[in-house]
Amino acid sequence: MDQIPNAQHEADLFFALADPKRIDIIHALEKHPYNVNDLTIKLGTSQPTTSRHLKILRERGLVQSTRHGVSITYALSDPRLIQALELLNDISSK
Repeated sequence: MDQIPNAQHEADLFFALADPKRIDIIHALEKHPYNVNDLTIKLGTSQPTTSRHLKILRERGLVQSTRHGVSITYALSDPRLIQALELLNDISSK
């Protein structure tokens, strides 16, 4: 059976968006970049949990990381991600 060329990539993206905390991270990063400690405080999660979510988002290309000495700052890779989430919400609410 032939697979649609982008199906696996799209499935990986939807996996990254399948957790409410990861979506919370995306919305937090809409405003400005954060490091793990700041996101942990903002989201009320543990540091290992926040790091795990960021790793998943980074591996799928949804967030990017920048090292500043010992600190790593995370930002959205593309601001259109917020528009994509809004579009998905609009489609699913019909």
